[in-house]
Amino acid sequence: MFSKGRTSIMILLFLAGVINYLDRSALSIAAPFIQDDLNLTPTQMGIVFSSFSVGYAVFNFLGGMASDRYGAKLTLFVAMIIWSIFSGAIALTFGLVSLIIIRVFFGMGEGPLSATINKMINNWFPADKRAGAIGLANSGTPLGGAIAGPIVGIIALSFGWRISFIIIMLLGFAWAIAWWLFSKERPAVNNETIPSNQQHVNKVSSNKKIPLSFYLKQKTVLFTSFAYFAYSYILFFFLTWFPSYLIDTHGLNVKEMSVVTVIPWILGFIGLASGGFLSDFVYKKFAGKGILFSRKVVLVTCLFISAVCIGLAGIVTTTIGAVSLVASSVLFLYLTGSIYWAIVQDVVDQQNVGSVGGFMHFLANTAGILGPTVTGYLVQVSGTYTAAFLLAGSLAIFASLAVIWYVKPINLEVLKINNQMDLR
Repeated sequence: MFSKGRTSIMILLFLAGVINYLDRSALSIAAPFIQDDLNLTPTQMGIVFSSFSVGYAVFNFLGGMASDRYGAKLTLFVAMIIWSIFSGAIALTFGLVSLIIIRVFFGMGEGPLSATINKMINNWFPADKRAGAIGLANSGTPLGGAIAGPIVGIIALSFGWRISFIIIMLLGFAWAIAWWLFSKERPAVNNETIPSNQQHVNKVSSNKKIPLSFYLKQKTVLFTSFAYFAYSYILFFFLTWFPSYLIDTHGLNVKEMSVVTVIPWILGFIGLASGGFLSDFVYKKFAGKGILFSRKVVLVTCLFISAVCIGLAGIVTTTIGAVSLVASSVLFLYLTGSIYWAIVQDVVDQQNVGSVGGFMHFLANTAGILGPTVTGYLVQVSGTYTAAFLLAGSLAIFASLAVIWYVKPINLEVLKINNQMDLR
């Protein structure tokens, strides 16, 4: 699966994910300090969490289009520089409005990451290895979330929460330099076997390029996006409010919270690193049923279990029970993490992979706009987190069932007929 060129690309993409979630998780770890320092209510803090996704969701789509047009290498380099600058700028905030504005721009910078990773994997890996490669490349994100708790917690307690964001910014700059020097857009013809275009995507017998608009109307793309929305809703709920939940509901202090939050992230790392390989394994065992079958088996089963676990976590009363259920939910959630992108790889031609993946990610991350604010409102109105947990679980159950019925191979015959009619 790996050669010298692919290994360096994989390592750099993995580290990009680590830095991405280290940056993103830092705010939730520092949230108790920030709330006290800036006098923010739970609803206002929810709006701050959501403001990230306003910029993030839009640039999921625009970043994917940029990776198709300008290349994944340049797109990711620019993205890392921008999000690192605005991560450091959080140290300059002095109130609610300034924090929201900086978080929007920070989200814009992080937006292209997943689509550009997907594009680079498409450029460098063959179809039967891509799900595993996507999972491994993205598995750096939960690892970043895992180390964010101890790193940000210790720095915040020792030097103040603002200093932690400056240090994280410098890490991003260091990665950007390494990426520019050591990565390539595609493998060299003489040194690396260039992966062929998706062999599982039927080609239209026409000279016309398949238009992006064709894919954006397909049920397979839309319902995969819906499942990814439910995934993102649980993820953003965990990413933004879980540290505060541990303090508010279970009485943990900042040190204890910083350690406990590592547990779900470690399981998430295991899930995301192995989920793609699990899908590739199922495909090889049931090759006659098609590659999309292997994706759906993993997605539906694991997303459903994750939903049940997160819902039950809102009902149990013990700290051990809540943390165990949330950790289990994150494990099964992340087992599906690479599958959404693998489905795009399987049903979309290479020229549109970045754009369609970015569009899917855009729709999915509207959950990051809605979820944290809705959670903050529910907590403020009810005084507990129970309703927020149950809502997150219900969405994922509904989405996992929808995948069974609506995610199918895309029929290009309709487009073929339309193209023939246009040529007359």
